[in-house]
Amino acid sequence: MSDVDLEIVDVDKPEDMNFILGQSHFIKTVEDIYEVIVSSVPGAKFGIAFCEASGACKVRVEGNDEKLMSIASKNAKKIGAGHSFIIFLKDCFPINVLNDIKQVSEVCRIFCATANPTKVVVARSKIDGKSAAGILGVIDGFSPEGIENSKDISWRKTFLRDIGYKR
Repeated sequence: MSDVDLEIVDVDKPEDMNFILGQSHFIKTVEDIYEVIVSSVPGAKFGIAFCEASGACKVRVEGNDEKLMSIASKNAKKIGAGHSFIIFLKDCFPINVLNDIKQVSEVCRIFCATANPTKVVVARSKIDGKSAAGILGVIDGFSPEGIENSKDISWRKTFLRDIGYKR
């Protein structure tokens, strides 16, 4: 292994499922994010996995839906970046919880909040002879195919109003 190897990790999830990928700094992240989600959207189903970066170096898992907890833990293990977390959501959109999650004192950054196919750019190395990894960024969805025209603008505005995010 060179000093740093780059790896592209696909996020494995059902096609229409939203998730949030972020970085935090402390083991209580999973419990605090759990509390934020149930307080923000009481009917939401979710699974959270957090990669502990010291001590036992476990993937810590919380949530209220076994399937989503399983998807979260498998993706967290595959990404394997210390102090990263991933949340999978059902009956809730990231926009409903994102600002509250950003306010959790342990949360350092959000890499993405999306339902798009996503790849995570991970740097892998060794620290004191032990495996280590960090997220450099994400590839979220697809590249633009043009600039919106008046028909596209009309569709966007109608869509946002139809789903209740604009009046």
